[in-house]
Amino acid sequence: MRSTHAKDHSARAPRRPVAAAPGASLPRRPVAGAGEGPGRTGACPVASGPLPAGSAGVREADADVPGAVARMLDHVLTERLRRARLADPLFAEELAERVTRFTLQGGKRTRAQLVWWASRACAGRDAAAAVAALHIAAALELLQTCALVHDDVMDRASLRRGRPALHTDLTDGYAGLVGPERAERFGQSAAVLAGDLALAWADDLVGQTPLAPWTGVAVRRLWSDMRTEMVAGQYLDALGQVTAARSLSRALRAACLKSALYSVERPLALGATAAGADDLTLRRLGGAGRCVGMAFQLRDDLDDVFGDPLETGKACGGDIREGKPTYLVAVARARAEAAGDDAALGVLDRWLGDVSLTGRGLDEVRDVLDATGARATVESKIDRLTAQGLRHFDGALLDPEGAEPLRRLLIAASGTGPGGAPPGGTGPTPTEPGGTPPGGTGPTPTEPGGTPPGGTGPTPTEPGGKPPGGDAVVGLRTARGPYACGAPGSAGTGR
Repeated sequence: MRSTHAKDHSARAPRRPVAAAPGASLPRRPVAGAGEGPGRTGACPVASGPLPAGSAGVREADADVPGAVARMLDHVLTERLRRARLADPLFAEELAERVTRFTLQGGKRTRAQLVWWASRACAGRDAAAAVAALHIAAALELLQTCALVHDDVMDRASLRRGRPALHTDLTDGYAGLVGPERAERFGQSAAVLAGDLALAWADDLVGQTPLAPWTGVAVRRLWSDMRTEMVAGQYLDALGQVTAARSLSRALRAACLKSALYSVERPLALGATAAGADDLTLRRLGGAGRCVGMAFQLRDDLDDVFGDPLETGKACGGDIREGKPTYLVAVARARAEAAGDDAALGVLDRWLGDVSLTGRGLDEVRDVLDATGARATVESKIDRLTAQGLRHFDGALLDPEGAEPLRRLLIAASGTGPGGAPPGGTGPTPTEPGGTPPGGTGPTPTEPGGTPPGGTGPTPTEPGGKPPGGDAVVGLRTARGPYACGAPGSAGTGR
């Protein structure tokens, strides 16, 4: 795919106006009646801004959640830009405004919508809970800006959302003045600072979210854990690239930390916690989020290799070019080794981590991913994880007005079929009153000492029952340790 270059090649990028975009464990809950919960007198005063007014305002936001989040962001970022200009006009023009544009242009705002609908499913039309949800949703969008801007620098990606990445835009703006090499270095350095600025603004917004005292402590703890998990996942990802580590367990752990928790489970937990959800609801939403979050990341791995750049907004093969230790590639290598397929291993060794990856090389890798069954294995795993996540979700007692949109959003995040039935999968299990599946055989959310969500699905095997790669079992059960996804007592249980 031909790279896209910024049109601006002047020494200083011209000022572009910023317009509004369209449309771990928690502390113990205090005893009931202590002034906690959305709408009670113990809550902080509601902040000003484009916020829902009463149940009618909540219903209005329901009709266009991305638009409601965009209005909140526009309100917040207008004030942040004003203060940035007081600090330094050039800094505001060239960096703060780019952060603002990037955030307002946004993507699908999936994480923000998860926060909103989790809050709605747990608190109904409570306006105070809706205000808190919009603050947290907007903060997540700023955190996503930080993650994407830094990702593009680390991955040397020139495109983001079909446009020049932020560091590319900055580089092009100064190439004519200082030369391409110095401009590239400047663009990368400035993009790191841009990501830091977005992170600071996100933290500010969470700190200003109107919440009752204990709820605020719980939300800030979740937020802090999520930020640490993101960095840990990115570090494992970068470490896997430099050491060429290809183990299945390491690939799953990195995927869990950098994406599954951050992209689905934590947004659900933040919305539900801000809405005052009880511990059982938090655990069941946590199980749903962990399973669907892993499915989300595995789908992203597939899209990077097989997706349409017009839909993904980035060129294909980035993970292959950077040598990222994805689960998809780990399965292909394990299966090729188990089958003694030296030709397939040769292709992987040739092209993984080769920054000059050609279209022909990517086609060869695709052929290996198909021939070894890795692509089919990952597709099947996505289906099973999604179905299991929906069973956890259907076991939670939620407000139907928020639960149904939230369920549809989880299905969309996993990239599976409509209506809750993954392609080729069994679909969610209907439940009896109280959340018990008919016959009483459905999975139980993670309890102390119980079975972790995501750890019970069938394990794909080679003919004769041998897991790919011998002792490396293809499943979430390989992920063990302090950050193991789904391990009892691990980060993200919702307790």
